[in-house]
Amino acid sequence: MSRSLWPRWARLSQVERVEAYTRQSLLVLLYGTPVFLLLSGSDRIADGGGALAVVLGASLVVTLVAARALRAVMDLYPAAAPVPWRPVGALLAVAVVSTGACIALPEGPGRVLGLTTWGVTVIALVGLTDRRIAAAVVVGATLVPTVLTGRAWVALVALGTTLFFVFTVRASLWLLGVVVEVDRSRTAQGELAVAEERLRFSRDVHDVLGRHLSAIAVQAELAATLAERGDERAAARMLEVREHAHDALREARELARGYRDTSLERELDGARSLLQAAGIATSVDTTGLDPAWHEAAGWVVRESVTNVLRHSRATLVTIRWTDDGVVEVRNDGVTAPPGSRGSDGRGLVGLRERLAALGATLHAERDGSEFVVRVDLPTGGAA
Repeated sequence: MSRSLWPRWARLSQVERVEAYTRQSLLVLLYGTPVFLLLSGSDRIADGGGALAVVLGASLVVTLVAARALRAVMDLYPAAAPVPWRPVGALLAVAVVSTGACIALPEGPGRVLGLTTWGVTVIALVGLTDRRIAAAVVVGATLVPTVLTGRAWVALVALGTTLFFVFTVRASLWLLGVVVEVDRSRTAQGELAVAEERLRFSRDVHDVLGRHLSAIAVQAELAATLAERGDERAAARMLEVREHAHDALREARELARGYRDTSLERELDGARSLLQAAGIATSVDTTGLDPAWHEAAGWVVRESVTNVLRHSRATLVTIRWTDDGVVEVRNDGVTAPPGSRGSDGRGLVGLRERLAALGATLHAERDGSEFVVRVDLPTGGAA
C-alpha cells in the first residue's frame, strides 16, 4: 500500500501536497473525535445496557454524514462558493435527530452520543463561508452538553473545546486558500510574462523587418526604373537591395536568439543610410539626450523612419532632442489632411504602448506642412 502511495505523492506539486495534507488532517480529526469520545466514555455506555448499539450506530451515521459535509465544505476554498445545502442540511437533520436520541437515552450513553454528535458537526461545518450557520453550530455544540449534564462548568469545557475545533478547522482552510491563491497568482504572472514577451518579440519583428522591407521596396522600385532606362546604376541599387536583405536576415537571427538590443546610435546610422538611399535629406541633433532614454528614442527613430519610407513623399526628415524633454521626428512629406492627427497604424499603436509603460507620451499629428511624431519624456530617466 505504501509503495503505491509514494509514487502518487511524489507526482503531486507542492500546492497539491499542501491541499492533500490539509484535507486528510481534517478528516483524521473528524474520525478521531468520536473514537476518542467513545473510548473515554466506554464505561458509561456499558452501563446503559442496550443503549450501546444505539450509541455506536448513531455515532457511525453522524460521523459518515459529517465526513461528506466536511468534504463539501473543503471544496469551497478558496472560492466563496454558495453553501452546499444538501450535505449541510443532511448533517443538521441527523444532528437534530441524534440530539433527540440523547434525551431519550440514559444519562451516560446520552452524554457520550451528544458530545460525539456535536463534536463532528462542529468540525464539519465551522469552515462554512456562511458564518451564520457556523455560529449556530457553535452555539448548539456549547448548549447541548450543558443541557444533557445539567452542570454549568460543562458549558465552559464545551465552549473551549468548540473554539479549539473552530480555530483548527478555519485556520487550516484559510491557510489552504492562501496557498492556492498564491499559486494561482504565480501562474497568472508566468502567463502574463509569456504574453508580454510574445508582444515584445512581435513588436521587434515589426520594427526590424518593417524598416528593412520598406527600404528593399524603395530600392527595388528605383532599380527597376533605372533598368528600364538602361541605366548602369540599376545594378548598384540591386546590390543595395541584397545588402538590406542580408541585414534583415542577420538582425532577425539576432532577434530570435535574444541578442539584439536597440541602440540609438545604430538606429540613427541606419536611418541616415535608408533615407539617403531613398533620396531624402536628414538633419539629426540629439545632443544632451539622457542615456537612459537612448533605447526608447531608438524605437521612435526606427518607427518614424519606417513610416516615412512607406507613407510619405518627404524630401527632408529632422530628428532632434529639445531641452524641454521632447524627442521629435519631422518630415515634410505630409499626405494627411490639415488638422489630422494621422492614422495610428499598428506600429505607432505598439510604440505608444511601449512608451506609456516607461511614462512617456507619444503624439503623431500634422503641423503645418510637416508631419510630426513627438514624444514627451519624463525627467529622471526611464521608469
